[in-house]
Parts: sequence; structure tokens; C-alpha cells
Amino acid sequence: MPVFPRISLKPEVSDYLKSIFLNKELLTAVGHQEAEQRFERLLTCLSHPPSHTCVRASTHLAPLEEIRKRLAQELSKQHLCGSSSGVSMEIVPHPCIPDVLLLPVDGPRPVESLQSEVVVGAQCGSAVLRGAHVFAPGIVASPKFMKTGDIVSVFSDIDGKCTRGATSFQGQKVFVGNGVAEMDRSAIFCTNEPTKGVAVHMTEPLYQSPSFDGVLPSLVFLQNLPSVVVGHVLGPRPGERVLDMCAAPGGKSCHIASLMKDQGEVVALDKIRNKIDRICRNAQMLCLESIKVFCFDSVKAVSRDIDKQRGTEGPPFPPESFDRVLLDAPCSGLGQRPNMASTWSLKEICSYQPLQRKLIHAAVSLLKKGGVLVYSTCTVTLAENEEQVAWALKTFPCLTLVPQDPHIGTEGMPGAGLLPDQLCLLQRFSPELSLEQTQPNTPLSHRANTDTIGFFIAKFLKN
Repeated sequence: MPVFPRISLKPEVSDYLKSIFLNKELLTAVGHQEAEQRFERLLTCLSHPPSHTCVRASTHLAPLEEIRKRLAQELSKQHLCGSSSGVSMEIVPHPCIPDVLLLPVDGPRPVESLQSEVVVGAQCGSAVLRGAHVFAPGIVASPKFMKTGDIVSVFSDIDGKCTRGATSFQGQKVFVGNGVAEMDRSAIFCTNEPTKGVAVHMTEPLYQSPSFDGVLPSLVFLQNLPSVVVGHVLGPRPGERVLDMCAAPGGKSCHIASLMKDQGEVVALDKIRNKIDRICRNAQMLCLESIKVFCFDSVKAVSRDIDKQRGTEGPPFPPESFDRVLLDAPCSGLGQRPNMASTWSLKEICSYQPLQRKLIHAAVSLLKKGGVLVYSTCTVTLAENEEQVAWALKTFPCLTLVPQDPHIGTEGMPGAGLLPDQLCLLQRFSPELSLEQTQPNTPLSHRANTDTIGFFIAKFLKN
């Protein structure tokens, strides 16, 4: 593991997470020492990127092997793969998921920081750790006389306290690698219009992984492995009508349409107007025509007016309008990686459960009898995951938990009162359980199943 610190959390949030991992049921199942170690490993894992990059291939457009070969050719131009660098980067198909390619991430690497420092925001710093270059909007501070061609070190301001336009920063920051400036300081900070484009080209990142900017945009789509698993668990079929309730930025909607061979209808909803265009762009880029996008609050997506239900294509929809529903719910996001710091309060972390329950109410109403509902989050809390499943089963007698395919994560976490056979039907991706799988001699396909973002999936059938 690299030397930079584990995720920084407010003490109240850290205590809350610890209480989850030291709940009575889990202590009984694994013991106090193991539960303590899992919590500590979680805090460490969250601040580091996974050991692989996951790419979803557009197998509705080309066979997986053809896409793999073309990707290898493209990445060879970055001197990361092939004979041009003398280094071969393996690109391997996932053994269980037919549209996933895996690439190893090399890191942490022995890179030394320099005196000339560029400071970027935490979100930009996390992107650099996943293989991105530094784009101009992400820079908050740079040397006073920085010019194009200067070699600089890049640091991430993990607390968000650096003043934009500063020439130096002495606050809490984390080194993420070295690069070459592609812009003068004046071009970044001294213009009336927001500057776009790459401002620092990363030449010595702490974690070496390929940049996918402009690489086969219609054939490969960067997506965390659990997010791809969700689409397969939902199991959409050609000709069905499927609802993605919280769809932005559209990766899962596009995957669903791809699995349906672009035959049928995928309705993608999101209530934030400026995110809608991104869903449309992704669908267009991936050559998918079955996706219909609406700016609408899914909590209000059920129509109760019989007259308005007739002949209405867009939301709100009549009850029982969809064969399958995906609710990838808004959540606290405490499973996202890498995430070196969270400034959220405990109140903010705990604010999502009521909204998630309103969305589940709408989802159950919109789902046809015999239909499938998949609920997922990218967080690690019990309240947003297993507790929501227990509540849904109690509130909606028509819902039954059903097996997931593929099931490559772990079972659900004890602590929400669910029975052991119910926990076995849930799927958690738990990075804190992955450390023993990340040794260099462990096959990439085995590491990829555990060394992921934190994620949760439940699959229901409406009886």
C-alpha cells in the first residue's frame, strides 16, 4: 500500500462506520478482532484505486475479442502496451462477465515529488489516480511563473481549502504524481472564459493506468465492475420495457440497451437537467437508439390520473408499466474509490434513507406483476443497503428476494435482522475483504472480483 493516508472522515462519520462494522450480528459471525480489522482495512482501501481498470465492451457492435485487439493497438500508442515500449500490458476478458475487459493498474510506483507544485481539487486528484491527465478546471494552484513545458508535481487538496489561483498551498495535500505543463499559468487563471483541455500531461503518475480519453469511444466504456454486474443481474431481454429511475450519467442505461440488443425500450429518468444531455451523448456515442431520456423526478413517476394515462409516452407513467426496473439509488457514496477525504457530516450521510424508500415505493408501483426490481448503491452502510431490503420485504409482501447471476461479490452483511438465507441472496462488493487477493501473483481476474469500489445489489421479484 502507498504511504499516503487512509480516507479522512469527520470523527462522527468514522464512529458511525465503525459501529456498522462492530454490530452485534457481525461480531458473532466473524469475531471482534476480524471485525475491527475489516473496518481499518476499509478506511485504507477507500483512499486507494482498485488494482485494475474495468472496461465494458460494446459487444452489440463488435465481438469482444475484436474489441480487445483494437484496444491493445490503441493503448500501444500510449507506450503502455506492445512492442513500442517493450512492456506488455495484459488485457484479459473477465471469466464470468462476457462484455468486460480488465487491465492491471501499476502502483503505487516509486515516484519522487519535485519542488514545483501544482495543486488540484480532490475530485481531479482521484481521477489522476485512476489514469487521467489533469484538465485545466481541476487546477486550484500553480507556481507563479509556470510555463508550458515545465515539469511539475501534482498534489491533491483533500480538504478543499486551497484558494483558487494561489501560487502555493501548505494545507493537507497528497502527492499523486509528476507531469509536464501543457499550459501557462496565465492561460489557466487569467482568462475571462473557463479554460478547457489538458493542463498537465501526467508522465510519472503514482498509479500507472491507461488514459481512455478519445480511445475507441463507441466500443469501450469505462465502468466500475459492480456497475456492470448490475446490468447482468437485472437481466433485460430484447423487446422488454425497462425503467432506469436515476439514470445519469447513463452508463447503466446504455448497458441495459446493449444487453437488449437495442430492441425494446429503455426509459432513463433523472431530475437534474444538466445531466440529461450526458445520458443522450453516451447513448449516441454507443450507437443505441432504444433509450428514451426524460428530465423527471422518479419519486413522482407514477401517474394516478386515469385520463392522463391514456396515450402518454413520457412520465408520469401508469402503474405496472415496466417489465424491469433498475433503482441505482442516490446514496452517501461511501464505497467510491479512490476517495482520500470526505467532508460530509453524519447528518448528510444519513439523509438518503427516506429518499431511497420513496423511490422504492414508486419502483414497486411501476413494476409489472412477475417483473424484476434491482436495487443498488455505491455505499457501504447498513442503513442504505441491508436495512432497506428488510424494510422493503416487510412493506411490500409482493416482493421476494431472488438469486443473482452473476454473483461474484460477497453475501450481505449481518446487522439488519435478515435471515442467513436472505443474506446469501444479496451481493456486496467489499474492498476491505480484498487485500489478500491483491498480491502480484494473484490472477487479474480473481483480484478484479474483490478489489472494487464498495457496492451493494439486491434483486426482487414482484409476485
